[in-house]
Amino acid sequence: MDSNSLYYSLELVAGSGHILTPEQRTALESSLVLLKKNYKFSRVLFWGKILGINGVYFIAQGRGEDEMKDKKNLYSLNCMDWFLLPPASDSMIEEVSKATKGRFIGDPSFVYEHQEIHRQGEGNEPVNEKAVITITEEKRLAVAVHQIDAEVSVVPRGAFIKSPRGLVQLNRSFGGLSEAEARKLDNFLHLRQSKNMKKKSVLDMGDWNPAMDYLDALSDDIPKGSWSLQFEFARKVCVLRSLLWLGLTFYHVPMTPQHGYIYIGDGTKNLDLPFML
Repeated sequence: MDSNSLYYSLELVAGSGHILTPEQRTALESSLVLLKKNYKFSRVLFWGKILGINGVYFIAQGRGEDEMKDKKNLYSLNCMDWFLLPPASDSMIEEVSKATKGRFIGDPSFVYEHQEIHRQGEGNEPVNEKAVITITEEKRLAVAVHQIDAEVSVVPRGAFIKSPRGLVQLNRSFGGLSEAEARKLDNFLHLRQSKNMKKKSVLDMGDWNPAMDYLDALSDDIPKGSWSLQFEFARKVCVLRSLLWLGLTFYHVPMTPQHGYIYIGDGTKNLDLPFML
């Protein structure tokens, strides 16, 4: 959610129990302004927080000219001092999947270790070699934020447009979805590189607008039923909750450009969801 409307936005997702203390709100409202200035971001979002056993990670996201590609994630332990997270590479994601399990500790310098035994040689006396994989919690945090953004980031259809130069930018003329449109998952999209667009037939794409219909819709997510859509605040606010990454909440006020999402959870994926539906 945008740092400029943080106070207002947090009230709209409070129904999920996602709240910040008055001290945390005050610290964020001042530190995010300085963060935007120091790093020269076009805008700064408060992404959420990941709960650890001994501490909490507050996550902010800076956006550049291209809202999809020019993104940098930062974390803080006190809402005041911010540190850049490394970009999540394929090798880092693989190492995290092997070496880490359970909840976050809350210490970015904590080191996870995982031993792998490789059997080499042939015959009656094969040789076992041990390989130790070590990774810090800071890298695990970077991977968790990357995966949550890639799988459950949400925007309303039309809120972002693709320019002729290929840049994804805020649509200044976006006036919001109608209440009827907000009741359909087809009108909510993932802000990521499209994965399902090539699978669409020509008939499905006949009425699409290339400037707006370049993202994957939530209705195509697998497994089906991984989203909960409700209207709250006297049916004035549309709220989406992810059942795959518990703690991700998106809000949109129909007929206004107000929208955003926040993640407050333990940073673990609900792998049991297919068996729960």
